[in-house]
This record gives sequence, structure tokens and C-alpha cells, in this order.
Amino acid sequence: MTVDRASRLETNAAPEGALRRELNLRDVVLFFVTTGTNLQWVATAAAAGPSALVVWVIGAFGMFVPLAVCVLDLSSHYPDEGGLYVWTKRAFGPFAGFLTGWAYWCSNLPYFPGLLYFTAANALYLAGDAGRGLSGNPAYFIAASFAGLGLATWLNVRGLGVGKWLTNVGGISRWLTTLVLVGVGVLAWASFGSATALTWESLRPGFRLRDLLFWSAIAFAWTGPEAASFMAGEVQDSHRTIPRGLALAAPMIAAIYLLGTLSILVAVPNGEVSGLQGVLQAISTAENRLGLHGLAPLAALLITVTCLGSVGAWLEATARIPFVAGIDRYLPESFGRPHPRYGSPYVALLTQAGVTVVFVILGQAGTTVKGAYEVLISMTFLVTFIPFVLLFAAAIKLHVEPPPPGTLRIPGGRATIIALAAVGLVTTLGSMALATIPPPDDPNQALAVTKVVGLTLVLLGIGVAVYRSGRRRAAAL
Repeated sequence: MTVDRASRLETNAAPEGALRRELNLRDVVLFFVTTGTNLQWVATAAAAGPSALVVWVIGAFGMFVPLAVCVLDLSSHYPDEGGLYVWTKRAFGPFAGFLTGWAYWCSNLPYFPGLLYFTAANALYLAGDAGRGLSGNPAYFIAASFAGLGLATWLNVRGLGVGKWLTNVGGISRWLTTLVLVGVGVLAWASFGSATALTWESLRPGFRLRDLLFWSAIAFAWTGPEAASFMAGEVQDSHRTIPRGLALAAPMIAAIYLLGTLSILVAVPNGEVSGLQGVLQAISTAENRLGLHGLAPLAALLITVTCLGSVGAWLEATARIPFVAGIDRYLPESFGRPHPRYGSPYVALLTQAGVTVVFVILGQAGTTVKGAYEVLISMTFLVTFIPFVLLFAAAIKLHVEPPPPGTLRIPGGRATIIALAAVGLVTTLGSMALATIPPPDDPNQALAVTKVVGLTLVLLGIGVAVYRSGRRRAAAL
């Protein structure tokens, strides 16, 4: 970002058409809770069994802690709009910065359909028994995905002052859902004991191929601390607010994952847990066993709102990457021009929505609903982890002492940053390798690998072509 652009973003009273500083500490905390957790990973973890509780802890120290500390340090030193796009550009030059931002932006294109599928699957509980008949219907999942995407896009085009409320409500709903889940878990435990055997043997992680694929999913689930930095130019007092917001949200994120997983295991035998509907399945099962009424529809509504909040949060965050790339002229200038009335990066938002529609259709092609969901998630893993390689490397190269006054200081300084970044690099590279391997029960493994690897290479190749085109366009001006 240029100095002039950064200085214009520093004031809350931005001129008409400019990005405005709409996010305070409360908004940032709820944003981190929304982007840092996802109930689909709680369901996925519970389906893997009690050992998932230990893997959650290992994943926290292997990915979440290194990533959070590096983001805290970088966002304190470089509180610019664009986050890791700007950091890797400073560290390794324009091409690395653009490709990092491009890969991160592209990673959310298959992630949105996967998240929307999860939303649609849980929304079926609102219709009771009639809705469950659509659980394997591709047409329903495609239509529901389009509806959710349209709502989140419209709110964000109206500006961050409007769009942030979908994210905030999503964060609150996530906590309420977790409280309901924990509540029924406690009641089920007190009344019947745990439905899943919780022993030292069952808690021990496995190292078979299926287990290692799950480890990759858990590493991905712990990402999200980097998201708010994309909107640093729209956060009030960003070099202080973002680190403080992350520090406040971190224990909440850990509690949602660990307590949520444990509650499902208590309510439902892990062999019967659905990776798509595990949270509602646990609540519904416990509700029936305990003789309660009305919890499942309430939880279905909360989860639907929660997932829509996630779609809104990731839309608003990742749209800032092509926005800054438009300012740098790597993308057409229209990407870097805010909406004249709402002050939103509307071109980037509408472009994301259009490409996501394509990914919904491509992900479903030639497979079942379950197969489409797994292909979308695997592709998301592979593309998402690419930028983190450069983020951890940038954290090592750009670390300087001391941070600006008033920001959080990292104990141990540069030694801590280097050590944690190295751990994060190892976790990231291992997870990338695992993301290319399809589940053993996939009916068409060759097609799954082709989709994951092939589409990833296509996306990166398009990024290189776009960068070269942007360089030629900028040189011609």
C-alpha cells in the first residue's frame, strides 16, 4: 500500500467513497471468534473419536500459537490494509506479495462452497423430518449455497458498517450454540454417562493414513488469526486493537473447539457422528434421550446464522486482497476503487461471489454431495497453506525491535518468533502434503486427486498470468 493511501485510511472520518474505520475492539474480538472457529471442524473432530481432543491440543501448539504470535508481531509493526499480502511484499518483493495474496484469496473460493454446504446441511433440521429427505439432494445444496452467498455479499457491498453485524451475530450465535451443546452434554453425562468411551487408550492419537489426513484438517481449523489484518485500515487504532482482540479471542476459540468436541462425544457414540451434521445430531440425540423439546430447531437456527456469519466474515476479509492489488495496479484499477456510496470494495466482493458460484458447480460435478464436500475441503487445505509458508518466512525476515509504543510485546523477542515460525513452517508443509491425499473410502480417488491438484495449479497459473499482465499494464502508464 502506498504511504498516501495508508494515511487516508488512518482517520475514522474518511472522505466519501473511501474505506472507513468501522471496527472497534468488540467487533474485532467477535470477528476472530467467527473466523477462528467453525462448528464443522467440531463435528469432524468428534467423528474421529476421543483422540481428537489430544490432536486439538497438538494442533494448537503446532499451528495456532505460531500463527497467532507471528500475526501479533507483524500486525503491530505493519498495521496496513492487506495483511499478509503487504507483509510478504515487504519481505520478498512484489511478486511474492501478489502470489501470497492471490493464493489466500483463491483458497476461500472453494472454502465458501464447503462452508455453504455445511450451512445447508444443518438448515435441514429447521424443516424436521421433511427436510432430512433432501440431505443427499445436490439441487437443494446448490440452491441453498447460492442463497446464503447472495445474502452475505449484499450486506458486505452495503459497507463494513452493515456487513460487520452479520459477522458479530455469527460470533454470538457460535457461543450460544456451544453453550447449548455443552449443556446437553453435561445433562447426558449426568443422566446416562458418556456415549463414547473416554479412556487413555481411546485418547491416544493414531498414525494411520486416515488419522494423518485428519491431522491436516485440524491444522487448517486452527487458522484464522491472520484474517483481521486484511482489514487493518478499517480497524480503529489497528496496531493495538488487532493484537488485543486476538489475545481476548484465543481462549474463546480453544474452548469452542475442545468443549464442543467433548460434548458431542458424550452425547453420541463417535462411530455414529456425521462430519456434516454432528453438532445438531448430538443435540437432537441428547434431546430425545433426555425427554426435552425444542432444542434441535433452536440449535439449527443458531448454526445456520453462525455459518452465514462465517461466510460474511471471510467475504469481507478476503475482498481486501484484490482491493489492495487493484491499488497496486496488479489487478484492474476498478478493484481498488471503493463503492461511491457505501465505501466497500464492491468489485472484489462481486467478483468473489461470481467465482464462488462456479466452484459450487464444479465441486459437485461427477460426485455425490459428500464427495463434493470433501473435494472442496481438500482443495481449500492445499491452497490455503501456500500463503502460510511465506507468512512464517516473512515473520522471520521482518521482525524488528521494538514494536510501536502501546502494542503487545512478544516475550523472548526475535528468538521466540524464529522458533515458533519454524514450528509453523513444518506444520504447514506437512499439512500441504497430506492435503493431496484423498480419503481411503473415496469412490473415485483419481478424480479427487485430479480436482484438488489440478485446480490448485490452474489457480496459481492464473495468478502468475494476472501478475504479469498487471506489471505490463503498470509499465505502460
